[in-house]
Amino acid sequence: MDLKRVEPAAPATVSRWSSAPYPVVVTDAGNVVLDFNAVAARLFPRLKAGAPAASAAPGWPEGLHQGVVGGVRDAGELWDRDYEASPVEQEDGSVTWWLTENTDARLAETALLTERRRAQFLSEASTALLGSLNLDRCMQVAGELAVRHLADAALLIAPAVQRGFPALLCVRDREPERVELVADLSDVPGLAEALQGFPPVPSRWIDPSSAPEWLLPREFGTVGSIVVTPLPGHGVPAGALVLLRKAERAAFSEDEEVFARLFAARSGAAMSAARMFAQQSSITETLMRELLPPTLREAAGAEFAGRYRAAIDAERVGGDFYDVHPAADEGQESLVVLGDVCGKGLEAAVLTGKVRNTLHALLPLAADHHRVLSMLNDALLNSHHTRFVTLALGSVARLATGLRVRLTCAGHLPPLVVRTSGEVEVVDTIGTVVGVLPEIETTTVEITLAPGETCLLYTDGITEARGGPLGDRMFGEQRLREALARCASMPAEAIVEHVHMLAAEWAGERNHDDMAVLAITAPRGQHLTAVGGSGRGRYTAA
Repeated sequence: MDLKRVEPAAPATVSRWSSAPYPVVVTDAGNVVLDFNAVAARLFPRLKAGAPAASAAPGWPEGLHQGVVGGVRDAGELWDRDYEASPVEQEDGSVTWWLTENTDARLAETALLTERRRAQFLSEASTALLGSLNLDRCMQVAGELAVRHLADAALLIAPAVQRGFPALLCVRDREPERVELVADLSDVPGLAEALQGFPPVPSRWIDPSSAPEWLLPREFGTVGSIVVTPLPGHGVPAGALVLLRKAERAAFSEDEEVFARLFAARSGAAMSAARMFAQQSSITETLMRELLPPTLREAAGAEFAGRYRAAIDAERVGGDFYDVHPAADEGQESLVVLGDVCGKGLEAAVLTGKVRNTLHALLPLAADHHRVLSMLNDALLNSHHTRFVTLALGSVARLATGLRVRLTCAGHLPPLVVRTSGEVEVVDTIGTVVGVLPEIETTTVEITLAPGETCLLYTDGITEARGGPLGDRMFGEQRLREALARCASMPAEAIVEHVHMLAAEWAGERNHDDMAVLAITAPRGQHLTAVGGSGRGRYTAA
């Protein structure tokens, strides 16, 4: 519709809109003021008849479109109140604008957008912080997020270690710097208390000009405001967070301090989780070293080698184990132990550790296999465990040429002997399992190993590994003997590696029991002096 332009005219002394409770401004089609009431005049002191409405009210909408306008005071500065202008076209072509205040709606919308941004930031921060269980990485992520969204610099202080406080200093546009604070933290109000988990002090209580030098980053400039807040952890404080803003930036508001505490809560929880994980990993690693089979080598004139694979690869330990206790003096016997505790996983490994410790305590009696096994049987019967264990004991002594080995099995698979001719013999030693009956019976068999011959101890995880075309056939003792026949005169390391590899390949990715194999080999000759007598698999001729 074409609008007829109305020539501006001086407003009446008393506007016909004076009785209206809301500000009213009448303009022509070109937004030139024709009339306005007293309420509008108070809101827009620069409003004059014959002048463009936009000169008195910034943001005046063009044409007949609804819009939001602001006010201008006499001094010329903009004020912080908004009015929504709604146009009504009159028959004479003029436009009556009704102004209704929407400042509260604008402020609510702004607050809502701010909260949305903060909620999104906290969500992203939580994801980033929980993305790693490494404490140093968590501190770095927290510091980088703080200087990106909250402050110009951030100092994350961890609980004291010995006499210092590990800390991470992050400054905007700089690489994070790890430092150790050896200072009086009470120089900063609320910092010592924050490290103990007490509530933070308000930012206005902290005088930036009194901040100690150790708190200020180099070449940072003048500090305008400081926030100190605790990093709450899981039951114990995870540290403290110090935020610094430069003087040219606005000081922290109460709302921003509350938001900083929300961020610190998430950072503290992540750091506390990372610290707990590190502590538990250290404890687990320490205990795991005691549960894992030892690394074997030549000792007391005999070659020893072993391989182990847990049924649950992720747990690394299980119910199978082996140990070699070398002879203390020449002429004495070395004790070899290979066992299989009933069960799998960590529970079986716990009993494995107890059995190994008990056998270690019984070493002075190792010459009498039956007595050692009987005492171990009594110990297991008197414990709260209901699991049993099968064992194979071997006492190894060096002869002029070869080895003498005394073998005793307690419910365990009989050892196999690989002769230099390729013949595989079964050592006929039997006995009852340990930890079930009040009395056990055992049979000890003595064998002799010529140079290059091997005695192999193994658990049922080797022979009972299921595989084959349909995955239902056991590896079996026959297949094991055939594999050993091809290992005649091979070093101990090569034999256990070969057997372990064949059984693992046979089982593939299928479920399997713990696997353990241990070889006792009579050396074919003396080690080459060029390798110091301790290298594996390198010998002179016999």
